[in-house]
Amino acid sequence: MIAVIDYGVGNLKSVENALKKQGADVIITDQADAILAADGVLLPGVGHFAHGMHCLKKSKLDQVIWQVVDQGTPLLGICLGLQLLFEKSAEAPDVSGMGILKGEILKIPDKTDLKVPHVGWNSLNFLGKSKLFQGFSQNPYVYFVHSYYLQAKDTSLVTATTEYGVTIQAAVADERRKVYACQFHPEKSGLVGLQMLKNFILIAESD
Repeated sequence: MIAVIDYGVGNLKSVENALKKQGADVIITDQADAILAADGVLLPGVGHFAHGMHCLKKSKLDQVIWQVVDQGTPLLGICLGLQLLFEKSAEAPDVSGMGILKGEILKIPDKTDLKVPHVGWNSLNFLGKSKLFQGFSQNPYVYFVHSYYLQAKDTSLVTATTEYGVTIQAAVADERRKVYACQFHPEKSGLVGLQMLKNFILIAESD
């Protein structure tokens, strides 16, 4: 069972449908018991960093996510879900993130030839190996919608980058703690994104 956390932020149905296409049993929930009992947990999200953290804290789901990590259940953060796993964001300098992973979220610099927000398909450059990208060929295209990007303190956790005016850390993996995250939207990234979600399901099932 994969639990998709419902904290009032993000298109949950598209994530649910993509997971179901890959054969997963899925529950969309804000209930701690259901989240903690799942084989894998997915934290989606779109929108503003401060609003996302407010919603998590109001429902105490930030504490539940910490419990997910502490008990070793595989966790996948998507888009805003990635950003909330880190310590802080330039989008809301006075709001602390969950700090499960160390680093900060920066604004994509405005360039005359590039539009911000970054919306569209970009290719990934893989760094090392990640279970999330098992079986992928180099430089697959995935779909991004964002104005902010990650700068991780521990760059050894960065598993994929892309270029959009700056080098964007597009995915991270803490394999030891089973924490994974991506800035792009796998549920909107065609067959590549579906394979990535399938890999996460396999990680959860083998745990």
